[in-house]
Amino acid sequence: MQTPAPFEYERASSVDGAIASLQEHGAEARLIAGGHSLLPMMKLRLATPAFLIDINDLDELSYIEEDTAEVRIGALTRHAELLESDLLAGHFPVFRDAEQVIADPVVRNRGTIGGSLCQADAAEDLSAVCAALKANVVIKGLDGERTVNMDGFYIGPFTTAVGADEILTEIRLPLRQGAGSAHEKVERRAGDFAIAAVSAAVWLQGGTIADAGIALGALGPTTIMATRAEELLRGKAPSEELFAQAGEIAKEDCSPLPDGRGPVDYKRHLASVLTARALRRATARALHQEAN
Repeated sequence: MQTPAPFEYERASSVDGAIASLQEHGAEARLIAGGHSLLPMMKLRLATPAFLIDINDLDELSYIEEDTAEVRIGALTRHAELLESDLLAGHFPVFRDAEQVIADPVVRNRGTIGGSLCQADAAEDLSAVCAALKANVVIKGLDGERTVNMDGFYIGPFTTAVGADEILTEIRLPLRQGAGSAHEKVERRAGDFAIAAVSAAVWLQGGTIADAGIALGALGPTTIMATRAEELLRGKAPSEELFAQAGEIAKEDCSPLPDGRGPVDYKRHLASVLTARALRRATARALHQEAN
């Protein structure tokens, strides 16, 4: 049986207390909430933290709230809560799309949005969702809070802008008129990590695409923003031809690696098809919102 290396354990009672513990124990400390990524790595000795700080009691980090400008999600909000939220489904249906194909009920009941984002796995669905929606994240340390956009959040594979003595506390999603979003994924079996995935968001104004967000999952070492495809869409009327062109650009700009899930050519083909499909569904949802 595979077992982790020995470690010490602490159950945090406040955000500030957890941050203080991170600073005290340095790089040897790790936070744990759902643990679905960290614990398997510890069992394989791929991660050997000397100190685990359990943040499951920090209820102040579990919420989905709306104000006039944005929807705010606490980092400890569980996947199941994201899936069931009518507030999120109304403003950002891409969340429900993604959560329906993430793992299984056991994982969704314990896994958190903060843990998913901080794992920085390119095949993780919510990273693409938040990137396409042009989310901002709040990172807190002993010196206060700072806000980072998704472009600056991922530094490299499995590496984020969250420092060793900091905590991701909140995800902020701007509310804008004419919005529609969708997530498309191809996987080997239900709930598996993606072979390829695409999250798309569009914001319509006067019959044209005022802005767009396209994020590719499992198609490179990190979540990829298809910025050239986004630029193509801006200021144009939505059409099947336009979506196909955007898909071809995404196909060119992704950088998949061959692995057990498929060869490079297959993954590039999926990037094209899924981008067009996600844009089509996102636009249909935006038009439906406008009509109602």
